[in-house]
Amino acid sequence: MNKCRLLISLVILILGLWSCEEEFVPEGVDKTPEIVVEGYIEAGDRPSPPYVILTRDVPFFSQFNVDELDGIFVHNADIRVSNGTDTVVLTELCLEDLSPEEKELASNFFGVQLDNIAYNFCVYTDLTFSMEGEIGKAYELIIDAEGHQLNAITSIPVHVPLDSIAFKEPAGSPNDTMAQMICEIRDPEGMANYYRYLVDVDGSGYVTPFASVTDDQIFDGDSAFFPLSRPEPRGSDEIDLETFGLYRLGDSISLKWMNIDESQYRFWYTLEYSINNQGPFSNYTRVDSNVEGGLGIWGGISATYYDLVVEK
Repeated sequence: MNKCRLLISLVILILGLWSCEEEFVPEGVDKTPEIVVEGYIEAGDRPSPPYVILTRDVPFFSQFNVDELDGIFVHNADIRVSNGTDTVVLTELCLEDLSPEEKELASNFFGVQLDNIAYNFCVYTDLTFSMEGEIGKAYELIIDAEGHQLNAITSIPVHVPLDSIAFKEPAGSPNDTMAQMICEIRDPEGMANYYRYLVDVDGSGYVTPFASVTDDQIFDGDSAFFPLSRPEPRGSDEIDLETFGLYRLGDSISLKWMNIDESQYRFWYTLEYSINNQGPFSNYTRVDSNVEGGLGIWGGISATYYDLVVEK
């Protein structure tokens, strides 16, 4: 069950891109594909061992479809994580490695239908569970893959939980089916904090909203109230502006509230800005990375999970 738990917790990711009438090629896009890292180690309510998704980047103007996803995963890499005292070697685990019984068990537990995934999703992780995330510790990632060496360092920051969560009447006309989530946080004074959140609605899996990160520059040391929007389901073609970001009464939700370090904040901030700033008049945005020798993010997380039923 342990390997199922780690694999399914990662099956909630991926992408998008666009262009314009007169082709503009940003500097450096016509080059040899680089290795892309997405890896995390988590402390808090549900501490986890490190896990890493290793893929190749896709050329900016290439044609890309789901049938080609198998080919972007990087296999047989040597991946190690060190906390300065101990080092663990990560093992590659793919969807095809799970038995039908393990898939069914994991699908029921996480509310994710693994049979609907049309490609062989792969992840590297510590199957011994000998290193779990701890607040205050730094972790170095060392990767040797396809003749390339990649390195990254992250730390797991002190956690600042939410002080309160409430569901309120949304602005505008009275609504007897929808509610807005309003949260309060008491931010510690004199230290930079970076926050991120994901939401699982009725067991559909944790999904990020259009903007999932913030820092505490405008409320350092203060109590702050703010809304946390309901994410749109992945693959949605249309957005209902009247219900955008609102939760339906009666929904069961799980809110994952995270503290992250600055490098991870900058990665997600620039990535989400790039995705949300598309169109004929948008600017090319370079996504920040803390991975030397490649692209992507190696991130430490401290998290609290809040299980709630939407009611006013």
